[in-house]
Amino acid sequence: MKTLLALIFITGCSCQFKCPDRTGFFPDPVQCDLYYVCSKGEFEEKLCPDGLVFDARDPNHERCDIPANVDCDERTELQEPQPSPGCPRANGYYRHSDPLACDKFFNCVNGVPHELPCPPGLIYDDTSSTCAWADNSKRQDCKKAKRDKLDDGFSCPEEETLGPNGRKLPHPTFAHPEDCSKFYICRNGVMPQKGSCTKGLVYNEETFSCDDPKDVPGCEDFYEKAEKSKTKKA
Repeated sequence: MKTLLALIFITGCSCQFKCPDRTGFFPDPVQCDLYYVCSKGEFEEKLCPDGLVFDARDPNHERCDIPANVDCDERTELQEPQPSPGCPRANGYYRHSDPLACDKFFNCVNGVPHELPCPPGLIYDDTSSTCAWADNSKRQDCKKAKRDKLDDGFSCPEEETLGPNGRKLPHPTFAHPEDCSKFYICRNGVMPQKGSCTKGLVYNEETFSCDDPKDVPGCEDFYEKAEKSKTKKA
């Protein structure tokens, strides 16, 4: 009896729908992944693949997309999920099953999870279904991004680094404390990496680039001193 009532209810909902135009693709007023294909004033009911929702912005195009890209507004209902290991729904982007793997996520395609990494320094953000800076994400469990250290102890500073024009540097560089020809690169501001200038040049922390030794205070005689040091050791 319950099954019969459910069928009557569903059929009743479909029958209430009327094509806004004779031809096109139109959303269900209640369910975001349900839509209708209208042809000559007659409609056919369709469902997006599980995990995707109907993009109703253009009635001339049939398009299902991830929820982060679609404004469902009052269409809050969804079909029953079809979960599998690693995938809360059959399709879409989801946080990694390992709660410590903030910098990884799953792209689920037909129930199969494909592990993907975020760029260095970013974490997966559920709200936008993409990678983001920890400070810009609502994920409380990943607010503090791990800052790696190099073998000599260098790690990227937490504060932003501004360039000569006052703009934030996406990959700032920093002088080596002892070697004028070397420097550090912070990829995306957080991932440390060693760098070195071409022989004959030294790092200039004023311009964030390699420069002539005579233009870098304290490094004018760097290469002469290095040669003398080698001679003494020999």
